[in-house]
Amino acid sequence: MTDTLVTASETSGISQERRIVTAIPGPKSHALTERRLAVVPVGVSSALPVFIERAHGAIVVDVDGNQFIDLGAGIGVMTIGHTDEAVVAAATAQLGEFTHVMFTITPYEGYVRVAELLAQHTPGDFPKKTVLLNSGAEAVENAVKIARKYTGRTGVAVLDHAYHGRTNLTMAMTYKSMPYKLGFGPFASDVHHAPNSYPFRDGLSGADSAARTIAYLEKAVGASDLACLVVEPIQGEGGFVVPAEGYLPALQEWCAANGVVFIADEIQSGMARTGVYFASEHFGIVPDLVLSAKGIAGGLPIAGVTGRAEIMDASHPGGLGGTFAGNPVAAAAAVAVFESIESRGLLAEGARIERLLKPALLALQQKYEVIGDVRGIGAMLAIELVQPGTLEPNPAAVTVITAYAARHGVLLLNAGTWGNVIRFLPSLAISDALLTEALGVLDEALATL
Repeated sequence: MTDTLVTASETSGISQERRIVTAIPGPKSHALTERRLAVVPVGVSSALPVFIERAHGAIVVDVDGNQFIDLGAGIGVMTIGHTDEAVVAAATAQLGEFTHVMFTITPYEGYVRVAELLAQHTPGDFPKKTVLLNSGAEAVENAVKIARKYTGRTGVAVLDHAYHGRTNLTMAMTYKSMPYKLGFGPFASDVHHAPNSYPFRDGLSGADSAARTIAYLEKAVGASDLACLVVEPIQGEGGFVVPAEGYLPALQEWCAANGVVFIADEIQSGMARTGVYFASEHFGIVPDLVLSAKGIAGGLPIAGVTGRAEIMDASHPGGLGGTFAGNPVAAAAAVAVFESIESRGLLAEGARIERLLKPALLALQQKYEVIGDVRGIGAMLAIELVQPGTLEPNPAAVTVITAYAARHGVLLLNAGTWGNVIRFLPSLAISDALLTEALGVLDEALATL
């Protein structure tokens, strides 16, 4: 991994190191912020007002020349690293051939190849088909459309603390009101929120938490009215909540017994993020439909709904698609990402990152009472911050820590229903040295509390 990073760094001209040369934000970022305020609505906010000019591997460089260790990777998008050479080369080559024809008018091979790769790498040994789309929220919307068409039912069930997007339907499916939903209603109807498994807070076994979820679905909703149950195997914006053992298999079994389409939203947890292609594999579940986006194309916008052929074929011709859906440039990048994961053995990098990062976070938990929980799998880890000795969320500590880290060259993301979770989503290209350095900054930030 080190040799690859050195070569990549030399090619890009960006050294894989943290370097702060101005105040954060610097003067050029300040000037750009003034321009931004004049023309971009306040609803499009930024966690850190530094303007990025270049990026490579695990480092992003702002307009003032500051270099940050990126532990957010564009919220899990840059899984194999910023400006990966294979992705850039594939997208560049496709740009020179054609950039758009619209697959539903005149098709092209790239779309088909991405569908083949998704069929190969999503869980389940059965015939599968894929519709390609533009974003994660669009994938969720289309999965619900397909499930409703297949079952002839309308109800949609989701879990507490879930995040599924910002469109009208996906806002209804998302648990947290502020900032995603407040004041934007009325929302799509027939969406039902069931209790989830949250071991740190509910203390329930997988069997008990599944029984609670199923009881709600049966009594408050009615299985015969449900088209689908949409779950994140590891909840993303909800705080990287990993369900108790046995929870997800029990839900899948119930869905199968009641004709409910079981949908895994793997938009944040999929594409090698957790050391396997899709996090569902860790829990022994085989979803009917799997949703992918974020890390699938190295930063280019593309998403997919992949699932059982008989379910995917429920739609009539012309019922699925979109103008830019499965864009040929993004499709070429997606093929390059799949090929890079295979040829460079990148699945192992998720496990490598967990082996270094998780024990270090557990050690920090022993040192600082404010860390109530350490959880996650692979390169998808989190710490939940609480008032020491309690389960009371501590979002103020998250604000202090992320601000300190940013000033010292480390980009951290918050998460969680209460905003009290810090999530770690480094790219698989990050070196052990950069991870260790970032952990040192995190330790310093925690000490300031």
